[in-house]
Amino acid sequence: MAGFYQWRGADLLLDCHLQPGARSIGFAGQHGERLKIRISAPPVDGKANEMLLAFLAKEFDVGRRQVSLLSGQQSRQKRVLIEAPGRLPEELGIARP
Repeated sequence: MAGFYQWRGADLLLDCHLQPGARSIGFAGQHGERLKIRISAPPVDGKANEMLLAFLAKEFDVGRRQVSLLSGQQSRQKRVLIEAPGRLPEELGIARP
């Protein structure tokens, strides 16, 4: 897997494809050039976005405030910034710069 992430110094940019309302929460491979992520929250009132950011904070071992949605608030296609990730999930194959 590659192509869905980019380093900006010590910070990580992720291009994601969100699948809200899924039965389970987790990484689901790639969707084109984006990382597909399943979220159980529905896409209403920002619930799916908030669950996505909390999930990524946990997976990358950072505080929730270190994860921000840069674009795609109303779309399945999202760009997320993770400030100085403490951990890189092995299944994603992300290499440090």
